[in-house]
Amino acid sequence: MKLRTPSRSGSVLILMMGGLVATSFFAQQYAKANSDESTTAKLVARMISRFHVKQEEIDDEKSAKMLDRYLDQLDPQKLYFMQSDIDEFNKSRTDLDDQVKEGNVEFGSIAFAKMRKKANARYDQADKLIDSDFDFTKDESYFIDLKKRTWAKTEKEMRERWRKRMKSQVLALKLQKVKLSKIREQLHTRYKNFRRTLSQTEKHEILELYLSSLTHSYDPHSSYMSKETLEDFQIAMRLQLQGIGATLGSKDGYITVASIVEDGAAYKDGRLEVNDKIIGVDKGDGKMVDTVEMKTSKAVRLIRGKAETPLVLKVKKSETAKKGKPGEVVLIDLIRKVIEIKSAEVKGRIIKSPSRLHGNKARIGIVNIPSFYRDFEGARLGVKNFRSTSRDVLKVLKEFHEKGGVDGIVIDLRHDGGGALAEAIEVSGLFIDKGPIVQVKELTGKIREFKDLDQGVAYSGPLLVLVDRMSASASEIFAGAIKDYHRGIVVGDKSTHGKGTVQNVLPVARFFQRDNSNSRGALKLTINQFYRVNGDSTQNRGVRSNIVLPSLYDHMELGESFLDNALAFDHIREADFDKVDYITPKIVETLKKSSKDRVMKSKKFQKLIHDIKEFDRRKNRKYVSLNYKVRLKEQEELKKDDDESSKKKIENQQNDKEKPIFDQNYYNDEVLSITLEYAELLRNRKTAKK
Repeated sequence: MKLRTPSRSGSVLILMMGGLVATSFFAQQYAKANSDESTTAKLVARMISRFHVKQEEIDDEKSAKMLDRYLDQLDPQKLYFMQSDIDEFNKSRTDLDDQVKEGNVEFGSIAFAKMRKKANARYDQADKLIDSDFDFTKDESYFIDLKKRTWAKTEKEMRERWRKRMKSQVLALKLQKVKLSKIREQLHTRYKNFRRTLSQTEKHEILELYLSSLTHSYDPHSSYMSKETLEDFQIAMRLQLQGIGATLGSKDGYITVASIVEDGAAYKDGRLEVNDKIIGVDKGDGKMVDTVEMKTSKAVRLIRGKAETPLVLKVKKSETAKKGKPGEVVLIDLIRKVIEIKSAEVKGRIIKSPSRLHGNKARIGIVNIPSFYRDFEGARLGVKNFRSTSRDVLKVLKEFHEKGGVDGIVIDLRHDGGGALAEAIEVSGLFIDKGPIVQVKELTGKIREFKDLDQGVAYSGPLLVLVDRMSASASEIFAGAIKDYHRGIVVGDKSTHGKGTVQNVLPVARFFQRDNSNSRGALKLTINQFYRVNGDSTQNRGVRSNIVLPSLYDHMELGESFLDNALAFDHIREADFDKVDYITPKIVETLKKSSKDRVMKSKKFQKLIHDIKEFDRRKNRKYVSLNYKVRLKEQEELKKDDDESSKKKIENQQNDKEKPIFDQNYYNDEVLSITLEYAELLRNRKTAKK
């Protein structure tokens, strides 16, 4: 087995986009522009029409779509605005395009303010309804089909909608045997939190929502990111941040510690504990800022900062505190450190348990890839050990080799929403010997191939790629390449997500002002479409699995084809590449038949299939009963099948992100069975050729 260092072939696209920024004909404009929302909006509008893959101007049609999207974001359940409000908003239906191009974003703020005012009025109504006595013996129902729900035409209609909404929420808790006093307490807290969230919405969040409604009129993956959102995006891509290493949440107006990151500053110091309340932050300037009733994201920004800089936390110890007295207020001084986000990195494991492998002594390697991350800044600066998916996958493959090798490998891409194009190419190159990995159609229509240029592979044995409907973008490039080269077998849901577009993150300030800061945020813009080496786009259709296992996701509205303004499927010429013979029609059919037989004999899989049928029946309901006896009967019928929620079981079966790598369950064990049989088929074929 040849182990190699990942090539740098995939970085060409990133470098090319950097060049696009530097040579833009807009580069000399707006050098002295004011750093306000108006200028940001004008720059974003110019960037969209100039660089989006559709190459379309912002016009009246885009304006109408923008309006619909924004109102849907503000009031998705039609609980606040009435038809009269929509009629008033529609007066601007074909004007928003011109307004944004001129830098006028007032409509976004006005509509948000109106929604907030109306929402608070409805929350007042909700508080009164929570304390009222509902009659659960009446035969009435609540309309729950949001697609068919219309805007309320009268105040009476809206008040009735809220009455039934609150009755439904009280009934749901009553069916869980929660006492009435606790039900009321819980619901009052819920709506208090809704009020707080609305009141804490910042201007940059409203601008982000409004301008993203414009980008979504082009396609579902283009968006405007504020400076704060861009920072979070960069942290996710490099799996690294600078702070204290604590996950924060909010409860009853307090910033609470949800978890402590191992080896972080807070962990090593030891004084801060889970459930402690952070009531103040001195970010290092000697000023203690009160964080009670503060939005969590704002508190996080106070706590983050450059590594090796000091800060002081004012902490109210939890009732379960082990260090310090419960309830006492203490000051904790810390030094910020670089925190590695290990929970989201590539992980590997060798499964050799006979109980899971039907007594077989084989060894199956599992490689879990949560995302295709890449530290772009580290790569650009030539940092020797910058974080990247391909490097971490290679590290796992080397560990497998050092531990005696494996008989087969499963690459688990479930819930992997994608990431860097460069990493999809690099990871594919670890398993495919020299050749094109993906094709990209540029704005000019030119087709460009991105290749793995290095000969040799890091692993040459049986390979299974495990996917679901949440496997998207870079995951689909990898799965598509493995399938097209016949390098391995794809197993899981009927198909992957179906996202066949390339986005580039373009800092707005850098485009026009020669400003290397992120002061104006960034535009994540769809600039290209990508295609498999067989010429197919993954757009809408995704990558179809060779072997399909029963899945709830295949019965939900998940995937690109369900998104508004998604680009259409497309096909180009096939690339010149050499297939290998790890997969043949005969091998696929053999594995399909064996898997189908095992699934048919498995009580747990048959229970899953039954649950899926029940889900299909229930998902098309337009109304839910508000009669206690009717709902109780429905609940008891579900419990006859299983005391545990079937939906929870299905989700647990497919989402192992918070569990040990490839946790033991019937779904994962079927994947192991397929891998074992696949490895045996290849081994027998090899023996027969001798």
